[in-house]
Amino acid sequence: MGDKPPGFRGSRSWIGCVEASLCLDYFGGPQGRLCHVPRGAGLHGELERLYSHFAGGGGPVMVGGDADAQSKALLGVCLGPGTEAYVLVLDPHCWGALNNPSELQAAGWVGWQEASMAFDPNSFYNLCLTTCNSEKQQHALD
Repeated sequence: MGDKPPGFRGSRSWIGCVEASLCLDYFGGPQGRLCHVPRGAGLHGELERLYSHFAGGGGPVMVGGDADAQSKALLGVCLGPGTEAYVLVLDPHCWGALNNPSELQAAGWVGWQEASMAFDPNSFYNLCLTTCNSEKQQHALD
């Protein structure tokens, strides 16, 4: 895209959610809507938005942080009674062909995690909510 120095191409450097969103736009992929959360403790306040995102047909949510350098992708949200909430987390480093979803779970690549334990309360997070650009999806996020 021309936004990185020449030595970046072919390197093992990582990009974050902001760059991933720019790439989706540049290469004509699904729209990536960014949401910045200043502290992981504030992510609990974003769970309703994330739930609406998935309920409206939204795609995976890329998650990147600073103190929490373990990148994640969210595939779903389960809101329980009171403040109980879970997120379905996929490790984006997963690669290769697996025979079935239970293999992904057994290998630790995907699983439900309690929302309060899945994020570092002191880290900021950038979320990239992917959409198929439908009008219905935009209304679900507003």
